[in-house]
Order: sequence, then C-alpha cells, then structure tokens
Amino acid sequence: MRVLLTSVGTRGDVQPVVALAAEMRRRGHDVRLCIPPNFIDWAGGLGFTATPIGIAMRAPSGAAAQASPPTPEQLRALLEHLAKDQFDATRSAAEGCDVIVAGGAHQYAARSIAERLGIPSVVALYAPVALPSPDYAPAGEPGGDPEGNLRRWQDESRSWNERLLERLNDNRARLGLDPLNDVHSHILGENPWLAADPVLGPQPATPGRKVTQTGAWILADQAPLEPALDAFLAAGEPPVYVGFGSMPVDQQTGRIVIEAVRAAGRRVVLSQGWAELGLIDGASDCIAIGDVNQQALFPRVAAVVHHGGAGTTTTAARAGVPQVIVPMFSDQPYWASRVRALGIGTSVARGALSAESLRPALRDALDPGVAARAAAIAGTVAVNGTAVAADLIERVSA
Repeated sequence: MRVLLTSVGTRGDVQPVVALAAEMRRRGHDVRLCIPPNFIDWAGGLGFTATPIGIAMRAPSGAAAQASPPTPEQLRALLEHLAKDQFDATRSAAEGCDVIVAGGAHQYAARSIAERLGIPSVVALYAPVALPSPDYAPAGEPGGDPEGNLRRWQDESRSWNERLLERLNDNRARLGLDPLNDVHSHILGENPWLAADPVLGPQPATPGRKVTQTGAWILADQAPLEPALDAFLAAGEPPVYVGFGSMPVDQQTGRIVIEAVRAAGRRVVLSQGWAELGLIDGASDCIAIGDVNQQALFPRVAAVVHHGGAGTTTTAARAGVPQVIVPMFSDQPYWASRVRALGIGTSVARGALSAESLRPALRDALDPGVAARAAAIAGTVAVNGTAVAADLIERVSA
C-alpha cells in the first residue's frame, strides 16, 4: 500500500504524523510525507523522503518580534497562498497513493485531492477540543452551557467560511470539483479520528459525526541525553524542566519561571525552544538545553513547566511527572484543564504569570500526593496509538 501522510504547522503538528509514518513503514508499506520545509531534513534523518508543504512556522525573535502584525490584506494574501500551496503540494505527492491521512485541523486540501483521485482520506485531530461539541466552546475548557457552546461552534464555522470558502472553492474548481458550502465540516468529514489518549483527552459528544479515537501517535525516541545534561541531572536532586516549545514567549517569561523554580528550592533545566530563551546568570543551578529527547529527560525531573501542547502533556503524563501548564492559545487551555481534573498538576493563566503566581503552582505540583497521582496515571497512558491507526488504514484501503 502507498499512503500519503500530511501535516502543517509546528513540531507538535508534524511529529505525530511522522510517528504514524514509522509504524506504516515498519509494516512494509510505502510512505510519503508532506510536511513543512523546516522539518524536511529532520524527517530525512529518520529515513523519510518528504515533500515540502506550507511555510516554516517559527517564533519571532529580535527585530521580527517587534514588527507590526500583518494587515487584513496581508492575511488574505497569505491564506490564498497557503490554500493554493496545499492543493498543489498534496496533489503532486498523492499521485499513485491509495489513501491520504491528514494530521491537524488546518488541512485545506487533503480531502479534496482524495476526492479528485477517488481514494479514501481521513483527518486526525490531536485534541478533543478541536471537534465541534456541546461539551465545550471552540478551544475552550470542558463545561458551560451546551446550547451556548454549539452556537459558538456555529460562529466558528462562519469564521472559517469567511476566511477560506472562496479560496478553497477556487482551488476545487481547478480540479473540476463541485463547490463547498461549509469549510470546517468538509475538512473534518463525517468520520474523523481523534489521535489523543483516552484518559488524558476523553472523546466528547459529537452529534452527527462518528469519531474514532486511536490514542496519541507517539514517536519512539532512543536519542541519548547530551553528556552535560546527563551530568547536571546526576549532580543533585531532580530539577524542574521549563520549556515552551514553539511558543513566542519573551525573555522575561524565562526569567519569571527560573526565579520561581529557584524560590521552590529546585534546580532548573531550561529548554531554549523557538523563542531562544537563555540563562539569566551564570549560577550552577540552571542549565540551558536545545532540542532534547523528552522521553528520556522527563522521568528524571521533579516537574515539567510547559505551554500545554498535546505532545508535551502526553510525554509528561507517560513519564509520571507532575505538570504546571502556562496555556497560551488553541488547545492548550484544554490540556491545562485536564491536568487539573486528573490531579496530576496545575496551571497558571498566561496573562497572570509572575514569579508570585507561579510559586504556589509549583508548590502544589511538587506535593507528594500530586506526584503519586501522576505516577499512577502514567501506567494508564496508551502507547499503541499508531498501531491502532495503522490497522484502520489497512482496513480502509483493503
């Protein structure tokens, strides 16, 4: 079987698709990848040939971080470019394929290309909150008025149409396909997958839509830790990991978190991330690191302070380590709410983040009872999500 796996966005969007690609390759299938250009070399290092799609999304730094936000006209031009790019890249990569699997909600072209080629396709979402549901408003925390939540989802659908309907229909016309009347419903389809752990992110109510939950798509990482980091970990009590991944946080955020961790009497492992956070002094209780194997690191830390991405939340939960989430946008507030609900950590609102607000959050996360619950939850996190998804792909293409 020849399968096309496609994803756009940041590392958290792309890595799950690469994890599924590894499982499909292990089973002997021919795998093609469509991923952003800044991940092509990384995928190549794993033995995959990939087609670039979309743009390289990086957190702004330096002068770029101070630039004015794009104008409405610039945003419209960017969306027009992104839509056409997705259609062109996906169409080229999908020739000769038997199925298309698209990871993430911003998959403008995958289902249209599959329709044109007459092959099956599916979109996989990484968080329950990406699915229209009466259980929560778009990107919101669980709860609230179900009717009000559904109205918010209707507003969300209208917003998608205003931004993208004309652009997608222009590209569908190039393929000889009929126009759409609702972008979001088309992208999700009637039978999307939910690539999230059932304990961390249980499946919500989805009226009119049959959702299959596969579990999270986890890419096994065997990379060793750098000797300097390994030595730092071995030199004292478990430190606190601080990292915000691809989020555009400022240097002041790094300072706030380091000071709060120190006030809790803990050493700090600072992940520089796309924001290129740096140390605030030369003290020996703090080490700055680049990309790291979180699967190897997290079991050796006392707590993980992070932005609440689905991948980091799942990795920390698998490691049985308490979490402090500082959610910023998208599905991150949802994951923060789940960590609180499960009793495996806490959170601090981004707008309220300060050394004073973070200190009690760290104190709560470092409580032995929270650590015990985190250790208990670790044993329930499923690790076979890619196998479940691969079984489904093989059945749908049989």
